[in-house]
Amino acid sequence: MKNLKKMACILTCLVLLTGLFAGCEKQNSKDAYVIGVSAPLTGSASTYGIAVKNGAEMAIEEINNAGGLNGVDFVLISTDDMNDATKVATNYASLYEKGMQISLGCVTSLPGIEFTNLSKDDNLFFITPSASNDDIPQYDNGYQMCFADGNQGKVAAEYVNEAYQGKTIGIFYKADDNYSQGIYTQFKANLDPSVTTIDTSFTDANASDFTTQLESLKNCEFIFMPIYYQPASLFMKQGKSIISASAVYYGCDGFDGIDSVKGFDLDAIPQEVSMLSHFNSKASDGSAKEFIDKYVEKYGTETLNQFAASAYDCIYAIYGAMKQAEINDVSISASDLCEKMKTVFQGGYTFSGVTGNNITWDENGYVNKSAVKYIIKEAK
Repeated sequence: MKNLKKMACILTCLVLLTGLFAGCEKQNSKDAYVIGVSAPLTGSASTYGIAVKNGAEMAIEEINNAGGLNGVDFVLISTDDMNDATKVATNYASLYEKGMQISLGCVTSLPGIEFTNLSKDDNLFFITPSASNDDIPQYDNGYQMCFADGNQGKVAAEYVNEAYQGKTIGIFYKADDNYSQGIYTQFKANLDPSVTTIDTSFTDANASDFTTQLESLKNCEFIFMPIYYQPASLFMKQGKSIISASAVYYGCDGFDGIDSVKGFDLDAIPQEVSMLSHFNSKASDGSAKEFIDKYVEKYGTETLNQFAASAYDCIYAIYGAMKQAEINDVSISASDLCEKMKTVFQGGYTFSGVTGNNITWDENGYVNKSAVKYIIKEAK
């Protein structure tokens, strides 16, 4: 009897252990394709990071609700880098440990360059919605959905060459910022010789008082501002009664979100505020309008910008490319998936979304799509 009891006890333990191991195997089994992103979810650039996270999650939800990729869902894992490049290595390691197979990279450029270098070693495919530095896609595993800084500077110069030929314009840029300096350099390199410029700049050390710069630019009817929205909003507030009311402020994608800066009344600025963009957040028809309606219903208007739209497109571009590559193994390694994605993107992959139709990519990872001048606020 004692032996029977011992045997029963042993059998019970074996059953429990078998169930435990089975439960662990089930818990650790892979049941979704994992997309990772390092974004500024807090801090001064959080508007960008939250917009990207929202846009990506909205696209993933739609794809999953429609059956995913051959019945397999996608999942987004996001980490907060606070727009600080020193946090990216830790974030990258965390994302990789959690099973990241493909990525949106980083949201902003300096963290993005760090991500680029890390991802090269693992052969991880990424397509960033918003990190615009020219060096982001320097290796064959990286791509951009946004315009590269050089392209933004070039396209902005083409607009100025046509609209302000033979005139004097102002430039206000941030000399110690990689994003601003990159756009400024390309803008100047592509500017028509007939256009005269008055160049002014600032750094972190003098980013609270723009009196000197405003005085230099006060007679300019057009001011090119390849900077982010925080210093731009401060410049506009300080220049309300200094810069001509008929002047035009013209920025690049860093202007996106300026109409939602806390404590800044954009409507109180008399000048026109416009930007080079690939997305019109006030679109009244087409796929952009459909995206806007869905986004506003889900998240409101505070983070409705081109970063959200670009992230939404990134997810659908990834989905479309994986479908074209006939990916059907949810446990595929990041490196193996990267090789298949590179074959698609380097083979003339074409994508249409809310930030453009018939979008393609150069072999260097730069995106090809149409750019427009988007007026954020008309002049008073």
